[in-house]
Amino acid sequence: MKLLNFEKKDHYRFSFTFENGEMKEIDLQHLIGQHVSSEFLDTARINKEWGCLEFKDGAVDIEPKTLYKACN
Repeated sequence: MKLLNFEKKDHYRFSFTFENGEMKEIDLQHLIGQHVSSEFLDTARINKEWGCLEFKDGAVDIEPKTLYKACN
């Protein structure tokens, strides 16, 4: 399941829309805090081919399945 859209809320909190239409929200600090400092959160983008969330020009990514499961 690919990630279609995201919105950065505040600090490490993001909301996501997945290809099944579900919208979920999560604080990503526990997933990426060791790899992405708060100053790089604005580098977030969706890799259109893989549907994953990337930071720092693809140096750090989160698979959409991982994001979906972490939001539950």
